[in-house]
Amino acid sequence: MTHRVLAIATTLAAVLAALAPLNALAQGLKPLQAQTLGSPRVGSESPQQADFIVAIVNSEPITNGEVRIEAARLSQQLAQARRPLPSASELTRAVLERMISDKAQVQLAREMGLRVEDTMVDQAELSVAQQNRIDVQELRRRLVADGLSVAQFRGQLRDQLLLQRIREREVDARVRVTDAEVDQFLRDEQVNSSAALQEINVAQILVAVPESATPEQIAVFQAKAQSLLARARANEDFGKLARDTSDAADRANGGQMGLRSPDRLPPLFSDATKNLNEGAITDVLRSGAGFHILKVVEKRAPGGMMVTQNRARHILLRSTAQMNEAQAREKLTDIRRRVQAGQADFATMARENSQDGSAPQGGDLGWASPGQFVPEFEAVINALVPNQISEPFVSRFGMHVIELIERRTVPLGQKEQREVIRGQLREKKLDTAYAAWAQDVRGRAYVEMRESPLQ
Repeated sequence: MTHRVLAIATTLAAVLAALAPLNALAQGLKPLQAQTLGSPRVGSESPQQADFIVAIVNSEPITNGEVRIEAARLSQQLAQARRPLPSASELTRAVLERMISDKAQVQLAREMGLRVEDTMVDQAELSVAQQNRIDVQELRRRLVADGLSVAQFRGQLRDQLLLQRIREREVDARVRVTDAEVDQFLRDEQVNSSAALQEINVAQILVAVPESATPEQIAVFQAKAQSLLARARANEDFGKLARDTSDAADRANGGQMGLRSPDRLPPLFSDATKNLNEGAITDVLRSGAGFHILKVVEKRAPGGMMVTQNRARHILLRSTAQMNEAQAREKLTDIRRRVQAGQADFATMARENSQDGSAPQGGDLGWASPGQFVPEFEAVINALVPNQISEPFVSRFGMHVIELIERRTVPLGQKEQREVIRGQLREKKLDTAYAAWAQDVRGRAYVEMRESPLQ
C-alpha cells in the first residue's frame, strides 16, 4: 500500500466527522480504526506474507492483508499525532479485534435494515477528495493506480457510514443527562475549582504541506514557516500575517480558533501552549497537515464560557419526482453563480426557491451556536468565511447552498452554560455506553479465529 492511499485513509476519520451525527472523534468514542481502504496487490507480497484468512465473523472473512493494511494506517496516524507506538504484535492484535468488532456491527446494521444512500457515499467521496486537495476523478485515478478499485473504496465508505448510523441509533439515542447530574457537576466545580472549563484562544499560521511533497519541497515549506515565525516574533501583526499567509480555514479570523477548553484543541496545540502566557508564540510545529505557528491570544479562568456563533442563510431543494438530485445540484450551482456575479440576490433566491421553513426570511437561520445543526450542515458552515457561499452539498434533508453572513464570539448565559456542561457529561457517558454495546455485539457474533496475522 503506497503513501498516497495511506494519506487518503488517514483523511477518512475527519470526513466522517462532517457526515454523521455520532462520530468517534467528536463524540468521544473509540476512533473507527478497522475499515481498511485498500487491499494488497496480487503478487505484491513475499511468500511469508501471502494472503490468508485470519478470522471469520458470522461467515465473513478477515484476511491477513486487510489487517496489515489497517495496522500500517493506524501506525501512521499515531506517528503523525506524535503518540507512542505499541509493539508490532500488540498493534496487530488490537487492529484485528477492532476489525472483528466493526464487522459484527456492520452485519447487525444490515440485519436491522439500515441503509446508506448513494448520495451520502457521494458526499463522503467528495469530502475525501477535497481533504486531499484533488477532485474526485483524480482521487479515483490514484486509488486504482494503488490497486484499489472505485467499487471497493465506495463500499468501505458505505460501511463506515453504516457504522455511524447504527451507533447513532443504538447508543446515541439512549444516552441522557439529567438536571441533577448537571447540578452536581457545578457543585463539584465550585468545590474543586477545576480547570476543566479553562479556555484558551489560540491563533495559528499554517504552511500546508501536500501529502505527496518530496523531502526537498518539505524543506522549502519549513523554511517558509521559519521565516514567518521570525516575522511574528519581530512584533509583526500576527492576525494580518495569518490572513495574508496562512493556509488554514480560519485565516479570515486572523487565525484565531476562538476561546475553547484545552481538550477541544488538537493535542499538538494544547501541549505546545499549556505553559505559555498570553502573547507568547510557539516554535514551528509539525503535523500531518504541515507546519504550524501558534500564538496564545487569551487565557480565561474557569467560569466565563464563550462560544463562537455563526449567522448564515441557505437554500434547500429536496429531491422529488419532478426534480432529482442532479437537477437540484445543477439549479443551486446556477443560483450560486448568479449571486456571485452580482446578477441575483441570495435572499431573493431563497424566498423564491428554498423548500425550507426559513424561505420567508430569505433563508436567514439567525445566530446559531455549535451543535444546533446536523453535523454535515454545520461542518460546511464552519469551513466558510464571512460572505462566502458554499458549493452545493447533500445533507439528510436534501441539497443545500449556504452563505455565511457573520461570525462572532459571545459569552454564554447561565442556561447556555448548563447545556455545554450537559454535552460534556453526555460525551463521557457515550464512551461508556458505546464500549458496553460494542462488547455485547461482539459477544453475540460467531467468531472463528484462524491463523495468527503476520506482521
